[in-house]
Amino acid sequence: MTNSSDVLVIGGGLVGAAVAYGLAREGLGVRVLDEGDDAFRASRGNFGLVWVQGKGCGMSPYATWTRGSASRWPSLRDQLLSDTDIDVQLQQPGGFHFCFSEAEWRERGARLAAIRADLNGDYPFEMLDHAEVKRRVPGIGPQVFGASYSPMDGHANPLKLLRALHAACRRRGVHMTGGVRAQRIERSGSGFAVDATGQRFHAARVVLAAGLGNRALAQQVGIHAPVAPNRGQVLIAERVAHFLDYPTTYVRQTGEGTVQLGDSMEDVGFDDGVTADVVSHIAWRGVRSFPALAEVKLVRAWGALRVLSPDGFPIYQESASCPGAYVVTCHSGVTLAAAHVLRIAPWIGGAAAPAGLEHFSGERFLQTDKVFTHGH
Repeated sequence: MTNSSDVLVIGGGLVGAAVAYGLAREGLGVRVLDEGDDAFRASRGNFGLVWVQGKGCGMSPYATWTRGSASRWPSLRDQLLSDTDIDVQLQQPGGFHFCFSEAEWRERGARLAAIRADLNGDYPFEMLDHAEVKRRVPGIGPQVFGASYSPMDGHANPLKLLRALHAACRRRGVHMTGGVRAQRIERSGSGFAVDATGQRFHAARVVLAAGLGNRALAQQVGIHAPVAPNRGQVLIAERVAHFLDYPTTYVRQTGEGTVQLGDSMEDVGFDDGVTADVVSHIAWRGVRSFPALAEVKLVRAWGALRVLSPDGFPIYQESASCPGAYVVTCHSGVTLAAAHVLRIAPWIGGAAAPAGLEHFSGERFLQTDKVFTHGH
């Protein structure tokens, strides 16, 4: 049968490419359907953090899942380098979250302490005053009251990661089909048929990694995946001399020397534009963090739409009514890339489900007595 494969992955962003690469490493025949540049690409807006601290408050399985992925990242880096000769520039020196008031600092400490308590103490972090932060990060400004620091954190180059995943997929024999949008999924024999932009594709298994497109596609295979867009805006400043040895939640210096500033969360529907008020706030906060940035030229700005579930945590689920159909969706495509390659892909390939995966079923959003907030 033409256009037939063992597994069909719908979505070629960081999530879909990571799952496809992992499946190919398992020896499966894989095809990726990628909508192309017309899609709302969450991957293009990624800040590049491999980040653990603060994630999973109120849902300890996600804290464990995130930390597990971060700990597997060196293995992923090495495998991608071996397969593609592309260095994704992983560094894991730990990371800082700056606080600009005592109240913010205390609230941050309480949040991290709650996660540590849920994990029986296995969650390293420090709450640092201004003097200690300045000793470790000399360039900070006087308005930084203090910070949280965790050795679990790091960062990578998200564009190099996406390029490496695509290159590794091709080297492993994955068929990358671009410019097609999956529209209809139906049962076909013991597998699935997918209609996409006038073509029909067949596979024994299908993985929905289509970001915001998962909401409609998942319904066709009996999975509840109520994802919605959340805009983040990012600024890039010119290359400057090296000044920052650690990633932070608001500012990071890339391997090329440019400075990336960000961390906005906006519920604005499907508008991925740039707005002066948010960009101004991002720049203002960056200068509060590092006053020297006031003299640096901005060279680029963009907005991108994150893929968020109602509680901000991932959805990983195999359909009960259509076995062999899976949803894989999250908003942390860089941080969770190692988990998607090394844990999710083997599960889809037939291995036992990773411990704790049952907590990420989309069925949790059908609980009518529960109010969800973005607790990522």
